[in-house]
Amino acid sequence: MDEREQTLHTGHRQRRYDSYLRGGLDSFSDIEVLELLLTFAIPRKDTNQIAHGLLERFGAFPTVLEAPVESLQQVKGMTERAAILLHLVPQVWRRYDMERQKLTTVFATLESCADYLVPRFRGAREEQVWMLCLDAKCKLLDCRQISRGSVNSASASLRRIVEVALAVNASSVVLSHNHTSGIALPSTEDVQTTDRIRAALQAVDVVLADHIIVADSDYVSMRDSKLL
Repeated sequence: MDEREQTLHTGHRQRRYDSYLRGGLDSFSDIEVLELLLTFAIPRKDTNQIAHGLLERFGAFPTVLEAPVESLQQVKGMTERAAILLHLVPQVWRRYDMERQKLTTVFATLESCADYLVPRFRGAREEQVWMLCLDAKCKLLDCRQISRGSVNSASASLRRIVEVALAVNASSVVLSHNHTSGIALPSTEDVQTTDRIRAALQAVDVVLADHIIVADSDYVSMRDSKLL
């Protein structure tokens, strides 16, 4: 890139920054958002064409950000640092949601429990099991990832769930796991496993208040569905 092209390119980047500072991202297209992000990891290069390449390869803005680092690097012009930056975006948002929601520590409804739990699965590419532990006034005592893998697997043992509930002196528990299939409907095995968990907790005077099945941003409450 010669000196004139470098000057034009620098000016274009600065205009993008100024536009963001004036009005945020609302006026930006998906291409422009990606272009802006890439400027922080790819110096002295036109990131517009790289942004186009990313959308052509992955089809949509969300799937770009959800793509593995290795796949992102296969797009022409992408560097490892740029791929890591894009991959970080949904992870940072997930962390923000989790920490922000800690400011709300009392759950008046099961719906509020679901709203708290669903962001924990954002960007998850494997099944995870999370557990909310509440006191008698529905105040949050603990929110913990119990395992990675299906709720029906050995890693999500009854012993582990009971141990955590007893350790924080929980009065009730809300369990949640995700379906990577994209369908939140509980399976027969989910129902059977939930019954076993409910019985194990009941034996130590802890209530299983709900088991929430999450798929992307959708969820199904087994309590509301009369399955618990």
